[in-house]
Amino acid sequence: MAKKQVWFEVEENETIEQCLERMKKDGYMAVGRREEPVFEEVNGEPVYLRQKIQFKGVLANE
Repeated sequence: MAKKQVWFEVEENETIEQCLERMKKDGYMAVGRREEPVFEEVNGEPVYLRQKIQFKGVLANE
């Protein structure tokens, strides 16, 4: 039995549209989104690396 709620992360080499298509293919529908910055420490200083984007998916009833 599939989980009713799953978080899908947009991969580094993937667009938002591709992530949403992947969710749809797995039977989920996006109902939420969260973003957070990803930092890397360089010489003791935090350096912005990228934005981490996740979509909250719930099972789609067809």
